[in-house]
Amino acid sequence: MYVGKTLFAQVMEFVPWTSFTRIVDRYRGNAGVRTLSCAEQFRAMAFAQLTWRESLRDIEVSLSANAPKLYAMGFRSPLKRSTLADANESRDWRIWFDLATLLIRRARKLYASDSLGVELDNTVYALDSSTIDLCLNLFEWAPFRSTKAAIKLHTLLDLRGSIPAFIHISDGKLHDVNVLDMLSFEPGAFYVMDRGYVDFSRLYALHQAGAFFVTRAKSPMDARRVYSAVTDRGAGVICDQCVMLNGHYSAKKYPEHLRRIRFKDPESGKTLIFLTNNTTLPALTICALYKSRWQVELFFKWIKQHLRIKKFFGTSENAVKTQVWCAVATYVLIAIVKKELQLDASLYTCLQILSVSVFEKTQLSCALQPDVPSIETADDANQLILFNF
Repeated sequence: MYVGKTLFAQVMEFVPWTSFTRIVDRYRGNAGVRTLSCAEQFRAMAFAQLTWRESLRDIEVSLSANAPKLYAMGFRSPLKRSTLADANESRDWRIWFDLATLLIRRARKLYASDSLGVELDNTVYALDSSTIDLCLNLFEWAPFRSTKAAIKLHTLLDLRGSIPAFIHISDGKLHDVNVLDMLSFEPGAFYVMDRGYVDFSRLYALHQAGAFFVTRAKSPMDARRVYSAVTDRGAGVICDQCVMLNGHYSAKKYPEHLRRIRFKDPESGKTLIFLTNNTTLPALTICALYKSRWQVELFFKWIKQHLRIKKFFGTSENAVKTQVWCAVATYVLIAIVKKELQLDASLYTCLQILSVSVFEKTQLSCALQPDVPSIETADDANQLILFNF
């Protein structure tokens, strides 16, 4: 029988604590702290994410119910909800941003060789945003509509491993297209996005950086055909054209050729028009790249269902950003655990198992492999035989 560390303590061993200490020192996170250090604060927030705690009181009660195990899990003293609330309000949220960024870099290296589903060696990113509604009376710093507040998670998702390469948290009023100004485009990479990001001056800046984009054309689009390529209508590609934008201002914003592909989905019968600056890939590959954008929608759906980012433990901007970045760091941490332990179980399965067994003292690699039967036969000499055949 394994009598070592709890599952939670084993998961926390994958956190680069030496680098985290340097991050904390950079922002003076532990200055004047007597009871709850930044490391303990992250453990408490990660515990809340893994076990689906809904409030500060919920976290306090759940941990106090397992008081004998807290020291081995990294807590020097019992956690008080008021102490955690003060820490979330006062400590710089950039501590958790830097920690999440550190974990993201590590995770992307681990998942760099994963299959994309498309025969392509380039890095492929999907860019999108998701809105989380809030109460305007409590979150006045995040205006959205006249009667409610909201925050937006602008996410650039690396489609190999579904690891977020970039996340920006804004109020609900920031338009999606403005996020393109915040990105440093990677030469040779593909950026897949929907029509909300079609701004020709920004797309031209992406093109000049040596990157590629795949998006959908807005309707109507004023452009003239320059020439057409041969297409396979049986595969759904109606036309594959090189076009130039009409209009004085549009032509100034994007003065070079664009590739326009009209595709009819054989399954749904819906016709879609794609725009890209890549002229070498087959038309069907461009269509498949846009279809892969759906992974970012699934990512938003997944984190909203399985991480605690819809109910917040504090109302200030610092507390909200702290909780979101701790949630992202926890998500990426479990992705790292899954890859480094070479687990076949999905992230969903890993989180489900950890949510009910973080206090169990089981080998982590065995606990997160639900399909592997572990049968232990114990011979007890004092056990009486009821039937003797």
